Amino acid sequence: MSFWKQFRKRLFPSTKDRQFRRDIARLTGSYPVNIDLYKLATLHSSVGKISKQGNRVSNERLEFLGDAILSMVIAEFLFKKYPDKNEGFLTEIRSRIVKRDTLNRLAAKIGVPELVEIQDKNHRKRKNSIYGNALEAIIGAVYLDLGYPFCKTFILDKIVRNNLNLKKIIHTDTNYKSKVIEWAQKESRDITFQTVDDTDLTGNKEFEIHLLIDDQQVSMGKGTSKKRAEQDAAFKACQQLKLL
Repeated sequence: MSFWKQFRKRLFPSTKDRQFRRDIARLTGSYPVNIDLYKLATLHSSVGKISKQGNRVSNERLEFLGDAILSMVIAEFLFKKYPDKNEGFLTEIRSRIVKRDTLNRLAAKIGVPELVEIQDKNHRKRKNSIYGNALEAIIGAVYLDLGYPFCKTFILDKIVRNNLNLKKIIHTDTNYKSKVIEWAQKESRDITFQTVDDTDLTGNKEFEIHLLIDDQQVSMGKGTSKKRAEQDAAFKACQQLKLL
């Protein structure tokens, strides 16, 4: 797009763009300077176009950046909040905060799903992690658009202090795989995590894991990594076995 086209577009935004700017301001606390960053942050790979270099244009690069910034802000926050806790505690709690399930819930709370541009509803159901990914991408966009100090404030005020139940995260054991394995050992039962599928959806791997107890399937989990799929299957098994 030429400079003059970009200038006219910014000077006379469409109704859709004006609404999008308001939505971003509601979400982040500031109107965007470069709206294109936020459009990219909410663009899922299922609708991303192919660039001249042959790469699919989507929010994945911004997600990478946002993930690093979020991790750094959370690390500093925990370091200052818990001056007497050791490295193991800080690492574990940070991991619980930035894990995909937590980010998905946070994204839903602050209205990210309404902004994400995706191919179809079936894809939404199949790839629930898109909302947590989009939240990280938005963090990356805020950082590039408004700078680190504002981005840090956005993360701490909008995500950590207002929408994160830190006490619950600290006192909840989220290693469901360990929990169900411990149960199986106590009950002298055989437990197996069986990889059934690892399909590739629009460039993203999705694993399907079946959890078997004494060769009988108890639950099925899915995730963008084998570890996440195993945890999903273990969580569902814990629900069935009334371990939660």
